[in-house]
Amino acid sequence: MRLFHCSNCANVVHFDNDGCVSCGLRLGYRPGRFDMIALQQDGDAFFEPSDRQTPLKPCANTGIGACNWLVEDEHPSGFCMACRHNLTIPDLSTPENSENWQRIELAKRHLFYSLMRFGLPLVTRIEDPENGLGFEFLADDSSAGSTVMTGHANGLITLNVAEASDAEREARRVSLGESFRTLVGHFRHEVGHYYWDRLVRDRGNQETFRAVFGDESQDYGVALQHHYAEGPAPGWEQSFVSAYAASHPWEDFAETWAHYFHIVDALDTADAFGLRTRPETDAPELALTTTFDSYRAVDARVLVDAWVPLTIAINSINRSMGQRDLYPFVLSAPVMGKLQYIHELIHAAPAA
Repeated sequence: MRLFHCSNCANVVHFDNDGCVSCGLRLGYRPGRFDMIALQQDGDAFFEPSDRQTPLKPCANTGIGACNWLVEDEHPSGFCMACRHNLTIPDLSTPENSENWQRIELAKRHLFYSLMRFGLPLVTRIEDPENGLGFEFLADDSSAGSTVMTGHANGLITLNVAEASDAEREARRVSLGESFRTLVGHFRHEVGHYYWDRLVRDRGNQETFRAVFGDESQDYGVALQHHYAEGPAPGWEQSFVSAYAASHPWEDFAETWAHYFHIVDALDTADAFGLRTRPETDAPELALTTTFDSYRAVDARVLVDAWVPLTIAINSINRSMGQRDLYPFVLSAPVMGKLQYIHELIHAAPAA
């Protein structure tokens, strides 16, 4: 994630800011240009201070603290590029749901930032009711004994709003034996399933996929049942980025897709801050220089060559603070091949 600047006073602002602490003006993120605009209000209209001839329209969700994006295309819904993909939101009369939904929307906007930086196709359920990308944010119903399962089906991504609670998410991480569980990780993983449908299945790329990830036609339900009952096969670390990735080729793809997004966006942030490492050691592979646009990297190897020294340094800092490693994963040679496949798939998508 890059750093942003207030268009009025040039103060450094961040992706989730809705106001500038320096000049006091309201802020709106302009997704089509990836910049942050200062807003002055005149009645019901909003303008940039330097351009009062061009009205600007905040997303309809800004009024309830769930968005800071602008609507750039006069979309009749009044929602921005990210919010118009929502189909169901939680009951906001419950304070806990309102707070959780705001956290969910921030994570979702991080996802859309990356999708738009890559130029990946974005189609709503209104444009394609059968296969468009849509989100349902649902809460468990204890009175009915129903539990919401986070997942993806034909473009519809369902997320249990309880995942926005740090305590609940941590409890689930521990119970499932996971080393990493975040809201933005959920979004990146589930949208990986969506883009498997769009970029692999719908474009006839199954054979190249199977050569890297394996045959996805094996029974998915049976594979997951076996995973939860027996766990991953011994030595899964040699071929998969996570234990869950070893359960089925679809999950392997979604997990690797999510990690590709983690790597690219974190390197984008590192570059924005000018992070460099020059450790006092004879190991040149621990030196880091991020002087490239990670969203336009030539291949996955360039990304990983920068990612490894960055994560070694940050993991070491975390340990100094008594925290878990930021990135507790090993990128083996087979995983590198999978990352390269996803890199090529993503960068071919806008041209297809």
